[in-house]
Amino acid sequence: MKNSYKRIDAHLSSLGYCTRSDAKKFLKINELFVNENRIFNPSIKAYHNDITINGENLDPETLTILLNKPSGIICSHNDAGVLIYSLLPFRWTQRNPKISTIGRLDVDTTGAILLTDDGTLNHKLSNPKKDVVKVYEAHLKEPLKGDEEKIFASGELLLNGESKALLPAKLEVLSPTCVRLEIVEGKYHQVKRMFAAVGNRVLKLHRISFDKFTVEDLKEGEYKQISL
Repeated sequence: MKNSYKRIDAHLSSLGYCTRSDAKKFLKINELFVNENRIFNPSIKAYHNDITINGENLDPETLTILLNKPSGIICSHNDAGVLIYSLLPFRWTQRNPKISTIGRLDVDTTGAILLTDDGTLNHKLSNPKKDVVKVYEAHLKEPLKGDEEKIFASGELLLNGESKALLPAKLEVLSPTCVRLEIVEGKYHQVKRMFAAVGNRVLKLHRISFDKFTVEDLKEGEYKQISL
């Protein structure tokens, strides 16, 4: 676990509390202690784990978040519309390096998404070769035909525009028009394209879990810090 030793203003700016130029003003307004000593000089160096602000420990040096994404929210830093980062505390959005989503969910897809400022972790979990398990609940326009489970599990389904067949996926039928689907890849619009390939259409899509993390205990728009 990190425990960086650096200037107070560097701690504050990297964690999004304030800019380095505003650190002196921040220290006048807020009670920052290193161990039992209150600090007013932003150039003093200290270990991250020895610092408190207004009686609270500093935010973690690396932050990973599980969020239950609502529909209509965009997984981007730059696009027009309501961005996923607007659901987080403002301080977290000012961190350096920035918090980014691990992969994306479509604007109309809800459910589990991870966000982190740990670039190594983001790359690891975004890598399609890592076989990270993702579970979706899909509501379909047409009733199932009955052969979808076999087709998805075969490892032979080839999506339109792809040159390589999908890895086997596990389908659980909840009703004639509602299923749970477990996949280990993350191709563009994969679940929607899988059902399109068997002549159906996804009307509503919710990701229940990403890896070992589930949002079944989180309301839409809620989030929590996690560790991996």
